[in-house]
Order: sequence, then structure tokens, then C-alpha cells
Amino acid sequence: MNGNMNGCAFRFAGQDFIARASGALYWPSQDMLIVADLHLGKSERMARRGGALLPPFESRETLQRLRAEMAAVSPSHLALLGDVYDDDAAAEALAPQDRADLDSIMAGCRCTLLSGNHDARTGAEEIALAGITLRHIAGDGPDISGHYHPKATLAGRSRPCFLIGAQHVILPAFGHYTGGLRHDSPALSALVPEGRAILTGRAALAIPLNRAG
Repeated sequence: MNGNMNGCAFRFAGQDFIARASGALYWPSQDMLIVADLHLGKSERMARRGGALLPPFESRETLQRLRAEMAAVSPSHLALLGDVYDDDAAAEALAPQDRADLDSIMAGCRCTLLSGNHDARTGAEEIALAGITLRHIAGDGPDISGHYHPKATLAGRSRPCFLIGAQHVILPAFGHYTGGLRHDSPALSALVPEGRAILTGRAALAIPLNRAG
């Protein structure tokens, strides 16, 4: 596995990938950028359900980051692996500027929308390419998914991360305000008992899972 300031290259199921420091995954042979768990409209959904009041800027920040990734990579295909919205009502309540930004991003290339457990009406449940299934929640591998928002700790600092195992690649959440689940939680340990974590942040950093905290 190779690493640099923008991403770490790795092979999975006979294909080459680049895990980007942003939390997006690039698949060169498909010229595809893959992101998971944008959770657009989370602050609106929490306010609507009587939860904590959060500053209502997370969707704009997430979309700005996605636009920056699209500009940096210039893929011909964008795949969003479910939970694009924090729920189906949040999709309808998205602020006009945020809706226009998302539509503009998706209009720039072929776009595949998959549904998640938060937004069942967003799109298809899964697609298969080159023997790999793209879906929201990991199933029969080899597959690429999101949902769990994995994190790992190195030198006392917890960071969102990719988990790379023999049968599953699990992406970190790309959205703001999304929290996370430790890589060694029972759910994630069952899916990726061995392999690597690629930490995101200012630079992508690959570490064996047995070194991650």
C-alpha cells in the first residue's frame, strides 16, 4: 500500500483504489469517486424531531468539500453510497442553495445514488461493477459500503478511517456532524477482523488494524 498527502493506494478484489485524505474513495479503472453518508439536512432533522439545535451549516460545508473533491479528481462517475440525506423528509426540506449545489455537482458527471437506512427513497439498494457490489451496509463480499462511520485512534487522536479487509471496504462518513464507531467494535470487528485502517484528515495514513487504538 502506497501513501501520499492526498491518498493511499491499495488493491481490493483485484482492483486498484485510492483512499483519499478527505474520506472519498477513487476507483481509477471506473474513473469513479465514491463517498458515503453525507447525511445532508441533519440539523433540520434534529430540530424537527425535538433534538439538539445545531448550527444549520453542515450541509453547505459537506457540499463544499464534495465539490472540492470533484474538482481535484474530475471523475466521470460519482457514486453516493446511501444516507445522502439524514432522512427522506430532510431531502425535501433541503435549503434551496444546498439543493442547487447538490444538483450542480451531480450534473457535472454520471451519478449513481444508492439508498441507505436513513433515506430509503434515495435510489437503488446496490449496484455491481467488476465483481464488486456497492451498497450502503456491508453484506456478501466483496463489497464497498458505508453506514458504520468507522474511526480509529492513533497517538491518542481519533480520526475517521477506511477499513480495508479481505471481503469488505468500509468508508468513513463524508458528512459533517456524523460521529463514528470504533474499528474494534463488535459490529466492525466481525466484518473486518484483519487488514488495514486508512486514517483521514490532513493526510491519509495507512496502519495495520492491530496498531490502531
